[in-house]
Amino acid sequence: MSREIVINSTKHESRIAVLDESQVVELWIERTRHRTIVGNIYKGRVTKVLPGMQSAFVDLGLERDAFLYVSDVLEDLEEYQGESSEDLHIDEVTHRPETSISDLLREGQEIVVQVSKDTIAGKGARITSHITLPGRFLVYMPTVNHVGVSRKIEDEAERVRLKEMVERIRPAGGGFIVRTAGEQRDEEEFRADLKYLTELWEQIRRRGEKASAPTAIHHDLDLVLRTIRDVLSPEFKIVWVDSVDEYQRIVEFLDQIQPQLVSRVRLYRRDDPIFDEFGIEPEIAKALKSKVWLKSGGYIVINQTEALVAIDVNTGKYVGKKNLEETVFRTNLEAAKEIVRQIRLRDLGGIIVLDFIDMEDLGNRGRLFEALDAEIRKDRSKTKILQISEFGLIEMTRKRVRQSLERSLTQACPYCSGSGRIKSNMTVALEIWRDLMKSRDLHEGQDVIVRVHPIVYGSLSTGDPIFEEVERNLGIHLVFKPDDSLHHEQFDLMRI
Repeated sequence: MSREIVINSTKHESRIAVLDESQVVELWIERTRHRTIVGNIYKGRVTKVLPGMQSAFVDLGLERDAFLYVSDVLEDLEEYQGESSEDLHIDEVTHRPETSISDLLREGQEIVVQVSKDTIAGKGARITSHITLPGRFLVYMPTVNHVGVSRKIEDEAERVRLKEMVERIRPAGGGFIVRTAGEQRDEEEFRADLKYLTELWEQIRRRGEKASAPTAIHHDLDLVLRTIRDVLSPEFKIVWVDSVDEYQRIVEFLDQIQPQLVSRVRLYRRDDPIFDEFGIEPEIAKALKSKVWLKSGGYIVINQTEALVAIDVNTGKYVGKKNLEETVFRTNLEAAKEIVRQIRLRDLGGIIVLDFIDMEDLGNRGRLFEALDAEIRKDRSKTKILQISEFGLIEMTRKRVRQSLERSLTQACPYCSGSGRIKSNMTVALEIWRDLMKSRDLHEGQDVIVRVHPIVYGSLSTGDPIFEEVERNLGIHLVFKPDDSLHHEQFDLMRI
């Protein structure tokens, strides 16, 4: 499979796209004024402890206090699943149910924490006291006594070799996860990575001891270098970048961590913008729309809500060739692949409900689930998927670390206040009718000017039976006037 990374960098923002066979499958955008804080380490002060919610709020010096759950502050970690995927923060832990958050924290206490989830939908950031520092081949966890290997390294003999090696060379205390890039690496390379990470943690720890809360004591890399560190691997053919400065930074960074990949970084020199050249700009525009057309003529509809993401599959223009079951099955198979691509591209997270078209054949249901599961495995974010329910729905969860693409690039509509819908022309017309019928200060022979939005004006006229009745009953004359300064749902009655 041909894979590429395309980087568009300006002083205002960085945009990065991952292409599989020239098709955009992942996209990240970071603006200079709104950089992500995921991975940053802070010395914070506990502002409120809530035993009833087993959580606490911590002041990090940001606009909102951050949220700390009891499992993210416990010292005895009994289980850790290993390197998940894109994000490397501990989130799969078990804890003793009798432990109360009030036994671990008190108001006013200072604590060193790391941000594991950005501020999303007005909620404060999610934080953890279990620090993770990603390196070239290892992830260092100074608060956890555990050694693990990335699940993406599947060769059992190699997993055993890596785990035994890290167990042998690691210092007392602290844990390590071998990253996917560590496969087939020798001990000397691991020792160098281990030395860098332990020294970095020592610097952060000393900085935290001297600093007064609330303050940041360590910032993670920016989007460009973070992507090079966490995403770039030998399976990528080329990294395209359109900025000379960023090109130089990437080459210097790679020369330190993966020198064998330096030759794959290319400077884009053409006049056309890089995202136009690779067809990425149109994909961004499509990713902000709810309807996505499939090549067969079917389509999917994606609706994000506060609680979950709902994705519906429809046959659309596709009528098939053999029978209904075959038509539905082929549409669902095509939709499964596109749904996963859209989930990755839009960076959708939380609870996701997939409503495929109903199929009677249990074998087809099983094949659809297998196809969906195979596509989901390509996603670097942690996901969990359930079998098709009796209602034909598939429920899944995907770890949400940052805001989705839609939330990052859009804001609430000032017309519909985020509902996505406005009153119909007929609804506005009937509201005008009711206001006229209940007016007490109109007299016979009077002219009344009705100002409305031009779109509403186009559907109304004094010849409308509704308003003929008003003129007849009240003895008035109505004059409609378009006014584009009015909201679609607004109108104004002017008595003359």
